[in-house]
Amino acid sequence: MSTSRVIATLSLAAFVGGGGYWAGKSDVVSVVGAYLGASHMAAEAEPRPEGTGAVIYYSHPDGLAEYSAEPKNTNDGRPFVAVRESEDVSFGEKGVVLPAADEASASTERKILYYRNPMGLPDTSKVPKKDSMGMDYLPVYDGEVGESSTVRVSLGKLQRTGVKTALAETITVSRKIRVPGTVTLDERMVSIISMRADAFVEDVADVTTGDRIKRGENLFHFYSKEIATAGAEYATEMRNGGKPGPDSGSALRLKNLGVPTATITSIANERKVPQSISYTSPRDGVVLERMAVSGMMAEAGDILFRIADVSKVWVIADVPEYELSAVRKGAVVSVNVRNLPGKVFTGKVDLIYPEVQMQTRTTKVRIELPNPDGQLMSNMYAEVEIAAGAGNPVVAVPNSSVIDTGDRQIVFLDKGEGKFEPVDVALGIRGEDVTEVTNGIAAGDRVVVSANFLLDAESNLNAALSALTPDEVKP
Repeated sequence: MSTSRVIATLSLAAFVGGGGYWAGKSDVVSVVGAYLGASHMAAEAEPRPEGTGAVIYYSHPDGLAEYSAEPKNTNDGRPFVAVRESEDVSFGEKGVVLPAADEASASTERKILYYRNPMGLPDTSKVPKKDSMGMDYLPVYDGEVGESSTVRVSLGKLQRTGVKTALAETITVSRKIRVPGTVTLDERMVSIISMRADAFVEDVADVTTGDRIKRGENLFHFYSKEIATAGAEYATEMRNGGKPGPDSGSALRLKNLGVPTATITSIANERKVPQSISYTSPRDGVVLERMAVSGMMAEAGDILFRIADVSKVWVIADVPEYELSAVRKGAVVSVNVRNLPGKVFTGKVDLIYPEVQMQTRTTKVRIELPNPDGQLMSNMYAEVEIAAGAGNPVVAVPNSSVIDTGDRQIVFLDKGEGKFEPVDVALGIRGEDVTEVTNGIAAGDRVVVSANFLLDAESNLNAALSALTPDEVKP
């Protein structure tokens, strides 16, 4: 304590002790006034230490919560006191408190650019101030502008806001594409029975449309003058010592006319042509169409039967154009039909048609399904689920971690110690639970998966405030 302060204190004690007796006979107010005057003299006796650094604002000479960015006077004409960088103050519950030694040194090293509203409102000030609720405005230091979008959250606030994080992992992203489809016949397993020469049809088998038929089962008999002539030539050739075989001229002609191989062999062995030739079914299947009638004259090219093998069928699904990138050939498909509730048929994508329908903006995808019991019928409505996604493991994050603003996609990285940084990412396939990230983060990065919209709002506010130039910051 300085000598002047000691003298002032002793004088004050003597004055108060002497005034104690006098206060009983005089006005008490005079004693209090004398005490306050002595306190003011003691405060003036000790000179105020000189601050260092540039003047950052001006404060009221009586210590009131009044500040100014420019020099000014009080109502009674006294000048405001200049506050330099080393004398920067912060506000507490009990008024003005000088910063601690370490805070003072920190303020010397870091320049305060301005003060922002503690509630996140777009309001800034060049000098310290309080809001309408008495909360201090928060300082924004030089050097924080570069990290303006980074959000800092205390541990207590993290728990209150429910911020949760998860690791970015290298996994296989998959999801289900649900689209409508229609059951159709495998066009490779449909046979058409027709004559290659004019012929008379006889003895049509007792089968109708919808009946099942076995391979080799008789369909009808026929007689054709042209086939009979070719058969007679082949029989004569065999009688004259010709060698039987499918490559001989007469045998090849009979084959080209549609004569079954068994009939050609019979002519070679018996050396004669049968009166009528039997036509048998070329495959197992279902009769889709029967046009043959006993006694009819069939011209070359006329369709007499149409038979389809239904042991395998197709499902044609309509996939929207925007989903095509996630569908690949060989992907596993699950199919449900309405007349078999609970029954699931499993197949694979066999073909993606190279055309987009103009009216619906969809592309047809062909799925091949086994149908050994014939439960799937042509033109049935089907509900199709295609397993879509990348075939190889990729870097992925939970779906909830991605904030899509329309113009950009953002993920918040946990930098530790309550710091969260927004990162622009490029996205790939979106799965049921996770989304592929092709650029922006790596496997092992910790990302925010809950309450990230609160962090985004705070980040946008920080970025907006940091974008203000010094001239735009108004007290």
